[in-house]
Amino acid sequence: MTDKEYQEDIYCIGCGAVLQSDDENKLGYVPQAALSKAEEEAVYCKRCFRLRHYNEVQDIELSDDDFLNMLHELSSQDALIVNMVDIFDFNGSVISGIQRFAGNNPLVIVGNKVDLLPKSLKQSKMRQWITEQCHLVGLRPQSVYLISALNKDSVSELMQSLEKERRGKDVYIVGTTNVGKSTLVNQIISIATDEDNTVTTSYFPGTTLGKIEIPLDDEKVLVDTPGIIQPAQLSYYLPPKDIKAVTPRKEIKPKSYQLNEGQTVFLAGLARFDYLKGEGKQSFVLYAANDLYIHRTKTEKADELYNTQKGALLNPPSHPDSLPELKRYEFTLNEPSDIVFSGLGWVSVENAGTKVAAWAPKGVDVVVRKKLI
Repeated sequence: MTDKEYQEDIYCIGCGAVLQSDDENKLGYVPQAALSKAEEEAVYCKRCFRLRHYNEVQDIELSDDDFLNMLHELSSQDALIVNMVDIFDFNGSVISGIQRFAGNNPLVIVGNKVDLLPKSLKQSKMRQWITEQCHLVGLRPQSVYLISALNKDSVSELMQSLEKERRGKDVYIVGTTNVGKSTLVNQIISIATDEDNTVTTSYFPGTTLGKIEIPLDDEKVLVDTPGIIQPAQLSYYLPPKDIKAVTPRKEIKPKSYQLNEGQTVFLAGLARFDYLKGEGKQSFVLYAANDLYIHRTKTEKADELYNTQKGALLNPPSHPDSLPELKRYEFTLNEPSDIVFSGLGWVSVENAGTKVAAWAPKGVDVVVRKKLI
Protein backbone atom coordinates (compact mmCIF):
# COMPACT_ATOMS: atom_id res chain seq x y z
CA MET A 1 0.00 0.00 0.00
CA THR A 2 1.15 3.57 -0.63
CA ASP A 3 1.83 6.20 2.05
CA LYS A 4 -1.32 8.02 0.90
CA GLU A 5 -3.44 4.95 1.66
CA TYR A 6 -2.05 4.88 5.20
CA GLN A 7 -2.65 8.60 5.72
CA GLU A 8 -5.08 9.40 8.51
CA ASP A 9 -7.95 11.84 8.04
CA ILE A 10 -7.31 15.44 9.06
CA TYR A 11 -10.20 17.42 10.56
CA CYS A 12 -11.23 21.07 10.46
CA ILE A 13 -10.72 22.60 13.91
CA GLY A 14 -13.85 24.72 13.45
CA CYS A 15 -16.54 22.22 12.42
CA GLY A 16 -14.93 18.80 12.68
CA ALA A 17 -15.39 17.95 8.97
CA VAL A 18 -12.73 15.82 7.27
CA LEU A 19 -10.53 18.18 5.24
CA GLN A 20 -10.36 17.65 1.47
CA SER A 21 -9.29 19.65 -1.57
CA ASP A 22 -11.25 17.86 -4.31
CA ASP A 23 -14.62 19.65 -4.30
CA GLU A 24 -15.33 23.11 -2.85
CA ASN A 25 -19.06 22.33 -2.65
CA LYS A 26 -18.45 19.42 -0.26
CA LEU A 27 -17.77 19.34 3.46
CA GLY A 28 -14.29 20.24 4.67
CA TYR A 29 -12.95 21.88 1.52
CA VAL A 30 -9.60 23.69 1.68
CA PRO A 31 -7.22 24.61 -1.15
CA GLN A 32 -4.50 22.02 -1.74
CA ALA A 33 -1.80 24.36 -0.38
CA ALA A 34 -3.64 24.67 2.94
CA LEU A 35 -4.28 20.94 3.09
CA SER A 36 -0.55 20.28 2.74
CA LYS A 37 0.06 22.40 5.84
CA ALA A 38 -2.70 20.71 7.85
CA GLU A 39 -0.48 17.87 9.04
CA GLU A 40 1.73 20.39 10.85
CA GLU A 41 -0.73 23.08 11.95
CA ALA A 42 -4.42 23.50 12.76
CA VAL A 43 -6.50 24.44 9.72
CA TYR A 44 -10.03 25.75 9.20
CA CYS A 45 -12.07 24.56 6.22
CA LYS A 46 -13.12 27.25 3.73
CA ARG A 47 -16.63 27.49 5.24
CA CYS A 48 -15.31 28.07 8.78
CA PHE A 49 -12.63 30.47 7.49
CA ARG A 50 -15.30 32.59 5.78
CA LEU A 51 -17.36 32.63 8.96
CA ARG A 52 -14.39 33.47 11.18
CA HIS A 53 -13.06 36.34 9.07
CA TYR A 54 -16.02 37.64 7.10
CA ASN A 55 -19.12 36.75 9.20
CA GLU A 56 -20.32 34.73 6.20
CA VAL A 57 -21.87 31.28 6.13
CA GLN A 58 -21.51 29.36 2.87
CA ASP A 59 -23.85 26.50 2.06
CA ILE A 60 -22.25 23.16 1.26
CA GLU A 61 -23.66 19.82 0.22
CA LEU A 62 -24.22 16.68 2.26
CA SER A 63 -23.58 13.22 0.87
CA ASP A 64 -26.47 10.76 1.07
CA ASP A 65 -24.91 9.01 4.08
CA ASP A 66 -24.24 12.27 5.92
CA PHE A 67 -27.79 13.40 5.14
CA LEU A 68 -29.28 10.25 6.66
CA ASN A 69 -27.04 10.53 9.73
CA MET A 70 -28.17 14.11 10.26
CA LEU A 71 -31.85 13.24 9.88
CA HIS A 72 -31.58 10.35 12.35
CA GLU A 73 -29.97 12.75 14.81
CA LEU A 74 -32.94 15.13 14.69
CA SER A 75 -35.32 12.73 16.44
CA SER A 76 -32.99 12.52 19.45
CA GLN A 77 -32.87 16.30 19.90
CA ASP A 78 -35.29 18.48 21.86
CA ALA A 79 -35.65 21.08 19.15
CA LEU A 80 -37.85 23.06 16.81
CA ILE A 81 -37.24 21.80 13.27
CA VAL A 82 -37.39 24.49 10.57
CA ASN A 83 -37.59 23.18 7.00
CA MET A 84 -36.73 26.06 4.69
CA VAL A 85 -38.18 25.72 1.17
CA ASP A 86 -37.95 27.70 -2.06
CA ILE A 87 -41.43 29.04 -2.82
CA PHE A 88 -40.53 29.20 -6.50
CA ASP A 89 -39.58 25.50 -6.40
CA PHE A 90 -41.65 24.16 -3.50
CA ASN A 91 -42.03 20.62 -4.81
CA GLY A 92 -38.32 20.27 -5.49
CA SER A 93 -37.13 21.76 -2.20
CA VAL A 94 -39.54 20.39 0.43
CA ILE A 95 -38.05 17.44 2.37
CA SER A 96 -40.99 15.03 2.36
CA GLY A 97 -39.51 12.64 4.94
CA ILE A 98 -38.62 15.31 7.48
CA GLN A 99 -41.75 14.71 9.59
CA ARG A 100 -40.75 11.10 10.29
CA PHE A 101 -37.19 12.00 11.20
CA ALA A 102 -38.29 14.93 13.37
CA GLY A 103 -39.90 12.46 15.77
CA ASN A 104 -41.96 14.28 18.37
CA ASN A 105 -40.29 17.60 17.64
CA PRO A 106 -42.47 20.41 16.25
CA LEU A 107 -42.01 21.27 12.58
CA VAL A 108 -42.21 24.71 10.95
CA ILE A 109 -42.09 25.44 7.22
CA VAL A 110 -40.38 28.66 6.10
CA GLY A 111 -41.03 29.60 2.47
CA ASN A 112 -38.22 31.76 1.09
CA LYS A 113 -38.10 34.00 -2.01
CA VAL A 114 -41.62 35.38 -1.56
CA ASP A 115 -40.33 38.49 -3.34
CA LEU A 116 -40.08 36.52 -6.62
CA LEU A 117 -43.80 35.85 -6.95
CA PRO A 118 -46.19 38.41 -8.46
CA LYS A 119 -47.31 40.97 -5.89
CA SER A 120 -50.93 40.23 -6.86
CA LEU A 121 -50.66 36.88 -5.06
CA LYS A 122 -51.90 37.37 -1.49
CA GLN A 123 -49.65 35.91 1.21
CA SER A 124 -52.62 34.37 3.03
CA LYS A 125 -53.44 32.37 -0.11
CA MET A 126 -49.79 31.42 -0.49
CA ARG A 127 -49.60 30.10 3.08
CA GLN A 128 -52.82 28.13 2.60
CA TRP A 129 -51.48 26.65 -0.63
CA ILE A 130 -48.19 25.61 1.03
CA THR A 131 -50.10 24.03 3.92
CA GLU A 132 -52.20 21.99 1.48
CA GLN A 133 -49.11 20.89 -0.44
CA CYS A 134 -47.40 19.87 2.83
CA HIS A 135 -50.39 17.71 3.76
CA LEU A 136 -50.19 15.97 0.38
CA VAL A 137 -46.65 14.77 1.16
CA GLY A 138 -47.43 13.80 4.74
CA LEU A 139 -46.17 16.90 6.56
CA ARG A 140 -48.11 18.56 9.38
CA PRO A 141 -46.29 21.82 10.14
CA GLN A 142 -47.48 23.74 13.17
CA SER A 143 -46.87 26.99 11.27
CA VAL A 144 -45.99 28.28 7.80
CA TYR A 145 -44.01 31.51 7.34
CA LEU A 146 -43.15 33.45 4.18
CA ILE A 147 -39.96 35.48 3.95
CA SER A 148 -37.37 37.01 1.70
CA ALA A 149 -34.00 36.09 3.20
CA LEU A 150 -32.54 39.11 1.39
CA ASN A 151 -34.73 41.44 3.46
CA LYS A 152 -33.48 42.14 6.99
CA ASP A 153 -36.90 43.25 8.28
CA SER A 154 -38.46 40.05 6.94
CA VAL A 155 -35.86 37.92 8.73
CA SER A 156 -36.26 39.92 11.96
CA GLU A 157 -40.00 39.22 11.95
CA LEU A 158 -39.32 35.52 11.37
CA MET A 159 -36.88 35.38 14.29
CA GLN A 160 -39.45 36.96 16.60
CA SER A 161 -41.98 34.32 15.55
CA LEU A 162 -39.53 31.44 15.95
CA GLU A 163 -38.64 32.71 19.42
CA LYS A 164 -42.27 32.09 20.42
CA GLU A 165 -42.51 28.82 18.47
CA ARG A 166 -39.44 27.16 20.00
CA ARG A 167 -40.57 27.43 23.64
CA GLY A 168 -37.07 27.17 25.06
CA LYS A 169 -35.85 24.54 22.59
CA ASP A 170 -32.89 24.53 20.21
CA VAL A 171 -33.68 25.40 16.59
CA TYR A 172 -32.46 23.27 13.66
CA ILE A 173 -32.64 24.82 10.17
CA VAL A 174 -32.64 22.23 7.38
CA GLY A 175 -33.07 22.65 3.64
CA THR A 176 -31.90 21.64 0.20
CA THR A 177 -29.11 23.44 -1.62
CA ASN A 178 -30.06 26.71 -3.36
CA VAL A 179 -33.10 27.50 -1.18
CA GLY A 180 -31.35 30.53 0.36
CA LYS A 181 -30.60 28.95 3.73
CA SER A 182 -27.11 30.40 3.97
CA THR A 183 -28.52 33.84 3.09
CA LEU A 184 -31.00 33.49 5.98
CA VAL A 185 -28.29 32.48 8.44
CA ASN A 186 -26.06 35.34 7.32
CA GLN A 187 -28.93 37.78 7.92
CA ILE A 188 -29.42 36.31 11.39
CA ILE A 189 -25.74 36.78 12.15
CA SER A 190 -25.88 40.34 10.81
CA ILE A 191 -28.89 41.13 13.01
CA ALA A 192 -27.29 39.54 16.07
CA THR A 193 -24.00 41.44 15.74
CA ASP A 194 -22.84 44.91 14.82
CA GLU A 195 -20.02 46.05 12.57
CA ASP A 196 -17.54 46.28 15.45
CA ASN A 197 -18.26 42.79 16.73
CA THR A 198 -16.32 40.23 14.71
CA VAL A 199 -17.94 36.82 14.61
CA THR A 200 -15.52 33.97 15.26
CA THR A 201 -15.83 30.23 15.19
CA SER A 202 -15.30 30.24 18.93
CA TYR A 203 -18.51 32.26 19.29
CA PHE A 204 -20.33 30.19 16.69
CA PRO A 205 -18.81 26.75 17.29
CA GLY A 206 -19.26 24.04 14.69
CA THR A 207 -19.79 20.35 15.28
CA THR A 208 -19.55 17.26 13.10
CA LEU A 209 -21.18 17.22 9.66
CA GLY A 210 -20.28 20.88 9.19
CA LYS A 211 -23.10 22.23 11.36
CA ILE A 212 -22.70 25.72 12.79
CA GLU A 213 -24.28 26.60 16.13
CA ILE A 214 -25.46 30.16 16.79
CA PRO A 215 -26.02 30.83 20.53
CA LEU A 216 -29.46 32.03 21.65
CA ASP A 217 -30.11 34.13 24.75
CA ASP A 218 -31.16 31.20 26.97
CA GLU A 219 -28.05 29.04 26.35
CA LYS A 220 -29.84 27.16 23.59
CA VAL A 221 -28.58 27.23 19.99
CA LEU A 222 -29.81 27.80 16.46
CA VAL A 223 -28.12 25.13 14.32
CA ASP A 224 -27.37 25.74 10.65
CA THR A 225 -27.06 22.43 8.81
CA PRO A 226 -25.44 21.85 5.40
CA GLY A 227 -27.57 21.92 2.27
CA ILE A 228 -29.13 18.66 1.16
CA ILE A 229 -28.71 17.56 -2.45
CA GLN A 230 -31.92 16.90 -4.40
CA PRO A 231 -31.10 15.03 -7.65
CA ALA A 232 -34.68 15.68 -8.81
CA GLN A 233 -33.92 19.41 -9.18
CA LEU A 234 -32.66 20.77 -12.50
CA SER A 235 -29.74 22.57 -10.82
CA TYR A 236 -28.22 19.17 -9.97
CA TYR A 237 -27.41 18.71 -13.68
CA LEU A 238 -26.28 22.23 -14.56
CA PRO A 239 -22.96 24.12 -14.26
CA PRO A 240 -22.96 27.35 -12.20
CA LYS A 241 -23.29 29.56 -15.30
CA ASP A 242 -26.53 27.84 -16.32
CA ILE A 243 -27.90 27.77 -12.77
CA LYS A 244 -27.49 31.54 -12.68
CA ALA A 245 -29.38 31.85 -15.97
CA VAL A 246 -32.42 29.88 -14.78
CA THR A 247 -32.60 31.24 -11.22
CA PRO A 248 -34.98 34.21 -10.85
CA ARG A 249 -33.39 37.30 -9.28
CA LYS A 250 -36.45 39.57 -9.12
CA GLU A 251 -40.23 39.46 -9.33
CA ILE A 252 -41.35 37.07 -12.05
CA LYS A 253 -43.30 38.54 -14.95
CA PRO A 254 -45.78 35.88 -16.16
CA LYS A 255 -45.71 35.25 -19.92
CA SER A 256 -48.97 34.26 -21.63
CA TYR A 257 -48.92 32.16 -24.83
CA GLN A 258 -51.92 31.50 -27.07
CA LEU A 259 -51.44 27.97 -28.40
CA ASN A 260 -53.34 25.81 -30.85
CA GLU A 261 -53.39 22.03 -30.59
CA GLY A 262 -50.12 20.68 -31.93
CA GLN A 263 -47.94 23.59 -30.76
CA THR A 264 -44.90 23.41 -28.49
CA VAL A 265 -43.09 25.89 -26.26
CA PHE A 266 -39.40 25.34 -25.43
CA LEU A 267 -38.00 26.68 -22.17
CA ALA A 268 -34.56 27.35 -23.65
CA GLY A 269 -33.06 23.88 -24.23
CA LEU A 270 -33.94 22.65 -20.74
CA ALA A 271 -37.61 21.70 -20.98
CA ARG A 272 -40.52 21.51 -23.39
CA PHE A 273 -44.31 21.86 -23.17
CA ASP A 274 -46.67 20.41 -25.81
CA TYR A 275 -50.37 21.30 -26.14
CA LEU A 276 -51.86 18.04 -27.43
CA LYS A 277 -55.64 18.32 -27.20
CA GLY A 278 -58.27 20.59 -25.67
CA GLU A 279 -60.96 23.14 -26.33
CA GLY A 280 -59.37 24.78 -29.35
CA LYS A 281 -56.97 27.68 -28.93
CA GLN A 282 -55.99 28.18 -25.29
CA SER A 283 -53.91 30.54 -23.18
CA PHE A 284 -51.04 29.02 -21.18
CA VAL A 285 -49.10 31.11 -18.65
CA LEU A 286 -45.40 30.50 -18.07
CA TYR A 287 -43.65 31.32 -14.79
CA ALA A 288 -39.85 31.24 -15.08
CA ALA A 289 -36.83 33.52 -14.85
CA ASN A 290 -37.62 36.68 -16.81
CA ASP A 291 -34.58 36.38 -19.09
CA LEU A 292 -35.01 32.68 -19.92
CA TYR A 293 -35.23 32.21 -23.69
CA ILE A 294 -38.64 30.90 -24.84
CA HIS A 295 -39.28 29.49 -28.33
CA ARG A 296 -42.61 28.45 -29.86
CA THR A 297 -42.90 25.97 -32.73
CA LYS A 298 -45.11 23.24 -34.19
CA THR A 299 -44.98 20.01 -32.21
CA GLU A 300 -44.26 18.02 -35.38
CA LYS A 301 -41.04 20.02 -35.81
CA ALA A 302 -40.02 20.09 -32.15
CA ASP A 303 -37.77 17.01 -32.13
CA GLU A 304 -35.73 18.19 -35.11
CA LEU A 305 -35.43 21.70 -33.68
CA TYR A 306 -34.21 20.40 -30.36
CA ASN A 307 -31.67 18.03 -31.91
CA THR A 308 -30.16 20.75 -34.09
CA GLN A 309 -30.45 23.80 -31.82
CA LYS A 310 -29.83 22.54 -28.26
CA GLY A 311 -27.03 24.69 -26.85
CA ALA A 312 -27.27 27.14 -29.81
CA LEU A 313 -30.65 28.82 -30.34
CA LEU A 314 -31.99 26.84 -27.38
CA ASN A 315 -29.50 27.99 -24.75
CA PRO A 316 -28.92 27.09 -21.93
CA PRO A 317 -27.61 24.41 -21.71
CA SER A 318 -24.17 25.81 -22.39
CA HIS A 319 -22.77 22.25 -22.41
CA PRO A 320 -25.53 20.26 -24.15
CA ASP A 321 -23.66 16.95 -24.17
CA SER A 322 -23.61 16.88 -20.35
CA LEU A 323 -27.39 17.30 -20.00
CA PRO A 324 -29.45 14.08 -19.79
CA GLU A 325 -31.86 13.45 -22.67
CA LEU A 326 -35.38 14.82 -22.30
CA LYS A 327 -38.01 12.45 -20.87
CA ARG A 328 -41.67 12.80 -21.88
CA TYR A 329 -44.61 12.93 -19.45
CA GLU A 330 -48.22 13.08 -20.61
CA PHE A 331 -51.11 14.51 -18.54
CA THR A 332 -54.87 14.95 -18.94
CA LEU A 333 -55.85 17.59 -16.40
CA ASN A 334 -58.98 17.37 -14.24
CA GLU A 335 -58.84 20.94 -12.88
CA PRO A 336 -56.88 24.19 -13.33
CA SER A 337 -53.31 23.03 -12.74
CA ASP A 338 -49.62 23.87 -12.89
CA ILE A 339 -47.17 21.67 -14.78
CA VAL A 340 -43.98 22.07 -12.72
CA PHE A 341 -40.42 21.55 -13.96
CA SER A 342 -38.43 21.21 -10.73
CA GLY A 343 -35.92 24.01 -10.39
CA LEU A 344 -36.98 25.79 -13.58
CA GLY A 345 -40.58 27.01 -13.30
CA TRP A 346 -44.07 26.00 -14.32
CA VAL A 347 -46.78 26.33 -16.94
CA SER A 348 -50.28 27.17 -15.72
CA VAL A 349 -53.20 25.44 -17.48
CA GLU A 350 -56.69 26.81 -16.87
CA ASN A 351 -59.09 24.44 -18.65
CA ALA A 352 -60.03 21.01 -17.25
CA GLY A 353 -59.85 18.20 -19.78
CA THR A 354 -56.76 19.63 -21.49
CA LYS A 355 -54.20 17.06 -22.62
CA VAL A 356 -50.54 18.12 -22.56
CA ALA A 357 -47.04 16.65 -22.60
CA ALA A 358 -44.09 17.93 -20.62
CA TRP A 359 -40.44 17.11 -21.25
CA ALA A 360 -37.51 17.54 -18.84
CA PRO A 361 -34.00 16.09 -18.52
CA LYS A 362 -34.17 12.50 -17.30
CA GLY A 363 -34.00 12.54 -13.48
CA VAL A 364 -35.66 15.95 -13.09
CA ASP A 365 -39.13 15.87 -11.53
CA VAL A 366 -42.14 16.97 -13.55
CA VAL A 367 -45.29 17.16 -11.40
CA VAL A 368 -48.88 18.35 -11.65
CA ARG A 369 -50.23 20.41 -8.78
CA LYS A 370 -53.21 22.55 -7.92
CA LYS A 371 -52.89 25.91 -9.64
CA LEU A 372 -50.96 28.37 -7.44
CA ILE A 373 -51.83 31.69 -9.10
